[in-house]
Amino acid sequence: QVQLVESGGGLVQAGGSLRLSCAASGRTFSSYAMGWFRQAPGKEREFVADISWSGGSTYYADSVKGRFTISRDNAKNTVYLQMNSLKPEDTAVYYCAATTSVVVTTTASDYDYWGQGTQVTVSS
Repeated sequence: QVQLVESGGGLVQAGGSLRLSCAASGRTFSSYAMGWFRQAPGKEREFVADISWSGGSTYYADSVKGRFTISRDNAKNTVYLQMNSLKPEDTAVYYCAATTSVVVTTTASDYDYWGQGTQVTVSS
């Protein structure tokens, strides 16, 4: 069982930066690959980024590649999403999630545990 709690969301102007954190409970955090997803009003939840259990492999949606960076600190049971050059279209609720999948997966249904989400709003 893993419980996930996101933080770091807020209101930022276009071009600004935010760093999201996701703190995980449980001693098996390092067993899970971790992902970030987002959901804007009226839209489906979409994949943002994924990181392997070791942190050695990452994968990004094309819409955020070059602007967002996912990382993790297994000693702190925490995964991060550094978001730079934010755009109004990045506005959404951001969720972190954990999966036992051994390969990178962008499919929400492959993730076993989810946080409650944190709101990110980017003003133009």
